[in-house]
Amino acid sequence: MTKAVATLRGMTWDHPRGFDPLLACSKIWRAQSGVEVRWDRRSLQDFESFPIKRLAEQYDLIVVDHPHMGRVTDEHCLLPMDQEERQDALYALQKASIGPSFESYRWAGRQWALPIDAASQVQAWRPDKLAAPLRTWREIVLLAEKGCVGWPLRPPHSLMSFYTLCGQLGRSCRVEGLDHIDAETGARAFAMMRELCSCLDPAAFSQDPIAVFDEMAQDGSAVACAPLIYGYVSYAKAGFRPHRIAFADILVVEDKVGRRGSALGGTGIAVSSNSSFADAAMDFAFWLAGADTQRGPYAAAGGQPGHDVAWNDSEVNGPVLDFYRATRATLEGAWVRPRHDGYMRFQDVASQELNAALQINASPRTLIARLNDLFRETLPS
Repeated sequence: MTKAVATLRGMTWDHPRGFDPLLACSKIWRAQSGVEVRWDRRSLQDFESFPIKRLAEQYDLIVVDHPHMGRVTDEHCLLPMDQEERQDALYALQKASIGPSFESYRWAGRQWALPIDAASQVQAWRPDKLAAPLRTWREIVLLAEKGCVGWPLRPPHSLMSFYTLCGQLGRSCRVEGLDHIDAETGARAFAMMRELCSCLDPAAFSQDPIAVFDEMAQDGSAVACAPLIYGYVSYAKAGFRPHRIAFADILVVEDKVGRRGSALGGTGIAVSSNSSFADAAMDFAFWLAGADTQRGPYAAAGGQPGHDVAWNDSEVNGPVLDFYRATRATLEGAWVRPRHDGYMRFQDVASQELNAALQINASPRTLIARLNDLFRETLPS
């Protein structure tokens, strides 16, 4: 166990799911090890786009998103987690990964973060408004025509839904090569999005998942379902908001595809290469990602664990309307976004291009060609 060192500083994202479990676990860690970890937080928008290199100059521990892995590898701002003396612990975490969560933080042959939170796009629904989750896209459109569907389309979430639909249609977007998006599949996915968008309040283009959930959970809200949205276990807990939200696997659009292709989300914990207390930071990161912590204090404090043992635990599932069991099939079949240095620039611009096209009578094939051109421009020469 690491001896007492100067206080570690960590950066996470600003939502109870992202902050509360780290605060609770850090208190336990201090009592066990003598090491204090103090956490700051940034907005969801910053989490998705702010340069990790700049954070690594100030913090020992950073909660990260997997599409940044290519850039942080090139910038040498994180320490690889696969140190020789930690191979057994690393292998145990790899075996316990939910879907591709663990592998999503592996790049250029090294492991740059450990999964602590597993998520993908799933279906959210109000059990006091619907008898069961919806089963078909047509049911979603009919409900939307009644004003009862929410959908976060603020960048990058519109692009994430586009990715998920491409996967559900049987042709997930390529993460390597020149043709990122299959033209026919992309056109079908865009047509499905535009049909649903025509039924929604334009405010959807300014909403992220948190905004949709906060609206959906209020008294008097008309929203009964969000068909493609990142799962947030917090909203399934009694008392978190006025009304509880239940979660389910994504719809099956093509029977032969099943529930494969949802755009992977979640977070990992990483250690800055600038840390003066790297060993202490590594000790905390491995403890935080481990089975006992994830199933115990992390989940109890409102976290959304990234460890298999927590997802299978009845005591973890019980208070949250069986959130983990109800969405596990989707997580297991999730799709990992591109991670090369340059992808994050594409994600930002492509989301804006997609939103502009959704709001006018744009040609699907022109849009797909434009997105493929943008993607090619980001590929390493």
